[in-house]
Amino acid sequence: MVSLYTPSLPAARPLIVTGLDKSFVMHLRDGIELPVVRNVEFFLEAGKLAVLGGPSGAGKSSVLKMIYGNYAVDAGNIVVAHRGAAVDLATASPRTVLDVRNYTMGYVSQFLRVVPRVSALDVVADPLVGRGMERKEARQRAEKMLRRLNVPERLWHLPPATFSGGEQQRVNIARGFITDHPILLLDEPTASLDATNAAAVVELIAEKKARGVAMLGIFHDAETRKQVADSVIDVTRFAPGKTAE
Repeated sequence: MVSLYTPSLPAARPLIVTGLDKSFVMHLRDGIELPVVRNVEFFLEAGKLAVLGGPSGAGKSSVLKMIYGNYAVDAGNIVVAHRGAAVDLATASPRTVLDVRNYTMGYVSQFLRVVPRVSALDVVADPLVGRGMERKEARQRAEKMLRRLNVPERLWHLPPATFSGGEQQRVNIARGFITDHPILLLDEPTASLDATNAAAVVELIAEKKARGVAMLGIFHDAETRKQVADSVIDVTRFAPGKTAE
């Protein structure tokens, strides 16, 4: 059952967050409640990248994970334009969340979830196959993406479990950028990359913008953040106890 929050969203704003709250309960500390963020509000614009800003511990990763559905929310709404409807991910069923991930919202994390005995080429191609593309064409597109991210061809047919951290990260980036999701979440995609590969990611982001993709990311590297950010959402504004302006 799709959870409807509003009949439609403006085409230029495919994701709107309102009144988002999150706390963690420390069960090993007598159930102490640790508030993280309160009343988070912002929207994403098509063709632009908004960066979550603030110091370590401000709640940036928690906000990103709530939007993707990895963390439950205490209150508020996360509304995305999905299959012609406005879906509130804060209350959507697990099946609906998975459907949104498959067709509407992509996610590039810092770490590759390694699948045993699956080649790097198929790891990158699988999101396209899952959306109905013939495997041959999906593999051809995966080859182009791996080449752009300087993953050596000798590694393409090997499982990424034995790759270096940087090689695994580039496989992960290739997998995240290969689809045409209209919304893309980026969790430190350039962390630990050298200048050449960081520049390749910046170029991929520019191409996504040109195609009208709305993006939300975390970038601790100031230079990369300066290159890609169209706006910065200061998460410290949503600290517990902070008075709304």
